[in-house]
Amino acid sequence: MTFPALDHEARLYLAAHPFAYPLMRLLARLGPVVRVPGMGVVVNDAAVARAVLTDERFRKDGPGSPGDLWTPVLGPSVLLNMEGPGHLALRRKLMPLFTPGHVADLVAEVLREPLAALDARLARGETVDLVDVMRVMAGAVICRTIGLGGGSGPGSGGVSEERARELFAEGERVVSMVSLRSRRLSDRQVAVARRVLDRIGDIAQAAYEAGDESTIMGRMRGLGLSAAEARGAAGAFFLTGTETVATFVPRLVALIHDHGTAVDDLDRVIDEAMRVTTPTPVMLRSVAAPALIRGNGEIRADGEVRAADEGSGAAKIREVAVRPGDRVLIVTHNCARAHGPFDPSRPHPPELRRLWFGAGPHFCIGYPLALAEIRAVASVLLSHRVRVVRRRAARGVLIPTYEHLWITAS
Repeated sequence: MTFPALDHEARLYLAAHPFAYPLMRLLARLGPVVRVPGMGVVVNDAAVARAVLTDERFRKDGPGSPGDLWTPVLGPSVLLNMEGPGHLALRRKLMPLFTPGHVADLVAEVLREPLAALDARLARGETVDLVDVMRVMAGAVICRTIGLGGGSGPGSGGVSEERARELFAEGERVVSMVSLRSRRLSDRQVAVARRVLDRIGDIAQAAYEAGDESTIMGRMRGLGLSAAEARGAAGAFFLTGTETVATFVPRLVALIHDHGTAVDDLDRVIDEAMRVTTPTPVMLRSVAAPALIRGNGEIRADGEVRAADEGSGAAKIREVAVRPGDRVLIVTHNCARAHGPFDPSRPHPPELRRLWFGAGPHFCIGYPLALAEIRAVASVLLSHRVRVVRRRAARGVLIPTYEHLWITAS
C-alpha cells in the first residue's frame, strides 16, 4: 500500500513527536495569534511571525527564549542567544566566513571524495542508505568547520569517515536532549552537553591558535575574533550545522520521488521542500517591552492601535497584548504549511520567504553553507534517476527525519 507524500511527512512528525505534533497542528486552528495558558503567546501566521522576528521588543536572551536553553551550555556570547550591538558586532565579524563563494569552495573540497563514492555506487546500481551517507557528509563538513583534520580513506578533505560519524553522533546526542516542549535543560543535561562541547571547543581553539587562515578557525583569528568568541562560534556551528542538512536531504529526495517532480530549478525545489519539511518547526522569543501583536501582522503599542481603530468601522482584528517576560512561541511549521501541499511551481509570498531560517538580524548566518551542502549532494543524486526503495521514520528526535531511506538508481 502506498501513501501520498504528505502522509510520509506527517508520519515523520508523528514518529518524532507523537503528542506534541497533533497539539501543534491543533494550534493552527486557533488563529494567527493567540494566548494559550501554560504555553505562552502562539503565532501561526507567516506575516505575524516575520513581524515578531524583526521587532526588537522580542528577544532571544530573555525568559522563555533560546537563551534559557543554550546559555548554560555555550555561555552568553554566541549568536544563538545575543541581541543588540554585541550581536551585530559578532555577526559582522563572522559574515566573511559564510559568503556563497567561500562556502561553495569549502564544500567542494571537503565532499569531493564522498560525492564521487556516492556517484559510483549509484552508477553500479547499489542500494544506498541516504541517511547514513548524509551523516558522514554533514559530519565531515562540521569537522572541517571547527578545525578538525587528519585521517584518510573515504572521508573528505583530510577528515576520516570514522571521525565524521563520531562528530555527527556527538552533535545528535546534545540536540536530542531538546524537545518541542523544552524550556531549559536539566542540570544533568547541561553537564553532558558541556562535556561534549568542551571537546569541540578544545579542537576549535587549537585550530584558532595555529592561525592557519586556510581553516575557518584560523580565519576567525585573522578577522579579529577573540579565542572565546571563536570557541563559542564553533559550539554554535556544531549544534546547528549538522542535523539541518543531514535530515533535510533524505526528505528532499523523498518528496521529489513521491511527487514525480521534474527538477528544472534546483534552488526553487529546495526552497519548497524546506517549506514543507520546516527545518526549524518552532522558534522562541521573550517579550522585552509591552506591545499588541495583531493578527494582520502589525505590532504596536496599545494606545496606537486603539487610536487607529477607533471610529474606523473596520472589522475587529484579533490581537494579543504582551508584557515583559511573556514567552512567544512561533510555530513556523504551521506558518509554512498554511501555504498548501508540496508544489515547486508556486512562488512563496514575501512574508514566508525562508522564514524557517529566521528573519531580520537573526536570519541564519550559516544558511549559505547549508545550501551549498544541499546543492552539492542533490546535484549528484539528480544526475541519476534515483527512486526510494524503502524508508523508516526516526523516533524520539528533535528534527523529524528518516532513520533509513534506501535509494537506488533506475
